[in-house]
Amino acid sequence: MLKRLFPHPGLAGILFVVWLLMLNDLTIGGVVLAAVVATGVPLLTSRFWLNRPRIRWGPSLVAYLGVVLWDIVVANFQVAYVILFRRNKDLRSRWLVIPLEIRSEEAITTLAATISLTPGTVSSDVSADGRALLVHALDVHDEGAAIRRIKARYEVRLLRIFA
Repeated sequence: MLKRLFPHPGLAGILFVVWLLMLNDLTIGGVVLAAVVATGVPLLTSRFWLNRPRIRWGPSLVAYLGVVLWDIVVANFQVAYVILFRRNKDLRSRWLVIPLEIRSEEAITTLAATISLTPGTVSSDVSADGRALLVHALDVHDEGAAIRRIKARYEVRLLRIFA
């Protein structure tokens, strides 16, 4: 019964929280409407989620979110330093081709979004076979080290989350 009412509990929880954050005011009406949206959207879209990914909710996901938030904060300061104190001719912007071990579309999308959320990098394209991600980086000293860093900080954790 509970599975029929909440076919995607993670999505319902995220929708509930995001709705309340967008409302920016905690009222009874807002909470009721958030609950209706959080229940209704997954119910209406559940038939489109035939092969939904298995996500491990727990310490791996919390650690991943912590790493991403930390990297976003650090990258903001790094990009600010580059913009304020370095000349454009000193920039070493590069295109990086990152070979992927993750295979699910949802995990690849999460990796691409994570890279794009981090200032100074943007994911641009995924190869047709899903085995490589094209990323543009603002300032790269060593291409190999940058690729290893992305794989070690993000991809390894996503492999644990999307099991």
